[in-house]
Amino acid sequence: MADPKADPKAEPTADPTADRKTEPMADADRKAGTTADADRKADTASGGGPRAVIERTLNDAELEWESPEAGTYVITLPGTRKLSTTCSLRVGRHSLSVNAFVVRHPDENHEAVHRWLLERNTRLYGVSYAIDSLGDIYLVGKLPLAAVTPEEVDRLLGTVLENADGSFNTLLEMGFATAIRKEYAWRTSRGESTRNLEAFSSLTRDAAK
Repeated sequence: MADPKADPKAEPTADPTADRKTEPMADADRKAGTTADADRKADTASGGGPRAVIERTLNDAELEWESPEAGTYVITLPGTRKLSTTCSLRVGRHSLSVNAFVVRHPDENHEAVHRWLLERNTRLYGVSYAIDSLGDIYLVGKLPLAAVTPEEVDRLLGTVLENADGSFNTLLEMGFATAIRKEYAWRTSRGESTRNLEAFSSLTRDAAK
């Protein structure tokens, strides 16, 4: 399902789905050691080490990615409910951190949204839902460098995609119901397509009457 807020011609409210350009949840890890030391350079040059493993895994999976600085990777994970999820991997001194923006802070129903996130956390592998100082929702996690293998990186990225993309519509329904109804009414009043709001028919049914 396409992003329900993706139509640029029909955007009366702020977009809850737009990926942040920076990841505030990762500031501490960035300060703690994202600059590669001589040992990690040697590992990568020799074909081993976590960075070489990550790059090989990303290439094998044919994912779109870039490395803005040594040991940092920004990966675009294609989705179905959410058009894409931007995931950041950072190789630190002792661990690999993962950070992915899910959705901006909910407009409403905050307690129910946060309860849902906490309950969901008990079933996640390698990452957990978290919120930043603005209330925006992320998936964050850490993996010891010794555990960085192609299988673990692949599993970690799969978990991120499943829980950013797979939970996307649920979070929108819970936290942006009013905005979705207004969007639907705005589009129908102007004869605009509502195709990418079909996933939210339970919310828009009353608005159509």
